Amino acid sequence: MGQKVLTVQPADNVAVALQDLKAGERVEVNGNTVTLLDDVQAKHKFLLNDLRKGDRIIMYGVLVAIANEDLKQGNILTTANVHHAASGFEVRAGHFEWDGPDTTAWKERQFLGYHRSDGKVGVANYWLVIPMVFCENRNVEVMRQALTQALGYKSHDKYNDFARQLTSLYKAGRSTAEILDADFSGADEWAENPLLPNIDGIKFLTHQGGCGGIRQDAITLCGLLAGYITHPNVAGATVLSLGCQNAQISILEEEIKKRSPDFDKPLILLDQQKIGKEKDLLAQAIKQTFAGMMEASKQTRQPASLDKLTLGLECGGSDGFSGISANPAVGYCSDLLVAMGGTVILSEFPELCGVEQQLSDRCMNRQDAQRFAELMSKYSQRAEEAGSGFDMNPSPGNIKDGLITDAIKSAGAAKKGGTSPVSAVLDYPEQVTKSGLNLLCTPGNDVESTTAEVGSGASIVLFTTGLGTPTGNPIAPVIKISSNTILYNKMSDIIDLNTGTVIEGTETIEQAGARILDFVCEVASGKKVKAVINGQDDFIPWKRGISL
Repeated sequence: MGQKVLTVQPADNVAVALQDLKAGERVEVNGNTVTLLDDVQAKHKFLLNDLRKGDRIIMYGVLVAIANEDLKQGNILTTANVHHAASGFEVRAGHFEWDGPDTTAWKERQFLGYHRSDGKVGVANYWLVIPMVFCENRNVEVMRQALTQALGYKSHDKYNDFARQLTSLYKAGRSTAEILDADFSGADEWAENPLLPNIDGIKFLTHQGGCGGIRQDAITLCGLLAGYITHPNVAGATVLSLGCQNAQISILEEEIKKRSPDFDKPLILLDQQKIGKEKDLLAQAIKQTFAGMMEASKQTRQPASLDKLTLGLECGGSDGFSGISANPAVGYCSDLLVAMGGTVILSEFPELCGVEQQLSDRCMNRQDAQRFAELMSKYSQRAEEAGSGFDMNPSPGNIKDGLITDAIKSAGAAKKGGTSPVSAVLDYPEQVTKSGLNLLCTPGNDVESTTAEVGSGASIVLFTTGLGTPTGNPIAPVIKISSNTILYNKMSDIIDLNTGTVIEGTETIEQAGARILDFVCEVASGKKVKAVINGQDDFIPWKRGISL
């Protein structure tokens, strides 16, 4: 059956069950025998020594919980017998030393990407259609219906065909039971024939912002949209404005200039209130968009070195294995890329609770350490003022699968950032300008955080999951990585890679991390990931409210 239990760090006083264990079962842990007092399901934790009420529980080498009552060696940890706790932190002077991994095997490795005039290299070539305000969402949707199929891009109509099949059965007088027994056999293959072969797609970023909120929301939205327009995966963009909204085109242009002073991509800006009739707006938008895409399609993929890649690091639907398989494997992949001069982005600040000291100590200068501390403290304070807190971050699914406190979840989530120094600390929606590991303030919400990482410059997102989540992004491939083999087999239509091999002992974290980087290189050269194949174009701007 393989290894039954695991301790992550020598200082830990809990172990993780790698398979279901029964009360009374004796397990060997670090040379000692522990008799389990409770049934312990795989992914959950049990105590390695007796504790008194108020004693500290250590995992990943950090404080993750406090005992609510006297507990015995072999007891399972639950939300009833422990509660969330995390150590305080301070900004400390010092110099972080790092010995990066050996990258000899990657020395000559390249990918085929789209070279931009600012020196960045995209892994895709998309055209964007963006509304400045929610009032234009309908017009954007009209453009979607007009252009997607006409240009030969996948429309995901297999479910429409299935619905028509069901209506035919209904018209034929079939019963409810017969309707429910109808077989869905929609094709799963990638089926598209683009008219413009060097444009990977036309993407429509509808949202609910741009007006009606505070002015800062409008400015932040314009910054995020500017991050997408200037993104290396984007060839050009069409922007629809109503005209009277808070998020004015002039603000967008200022934000674009901040990120790309010599911006030279085709950018179509249309104001409905200036143009007049809706049909005139849409006719101009469709015509000019098609012409712009014709020019953008002249670009082709060319070789680029791996230091041109920027990886976003994300997790969602995490489980008790995420922090010991998928996340550290992604962390090793991150370290490989950083050692070669590449860039990675670690976000989700509510899921860094309890590891602040470790990350602060890894900052390359005191100013960044101070900024990280201020952003974390302010975020936590605002959450508490709203009647919540970081301790409320774990979802019911997280808790069911072993992540019973935010500190346990956070300590595992932070493993995605590897071990490299922190080169910069950013606040949403700032753009990445330094190579290496960047910390970006975002919520733990999967889509909001992924949206933000891409807006800051992530060209590919590595997304780990233990429970399964279909999240994607309109312009950046989102590589799904499962923490366990059961999930990989069960949801193979949305998962790209499996690191359950680490749990099973057939692969080391380093081997899994290297395999992930191999896959990243393929995706950067045009390989389609499941989120792209499924058309998972999630885009949710963060309004800076309390989102955990």
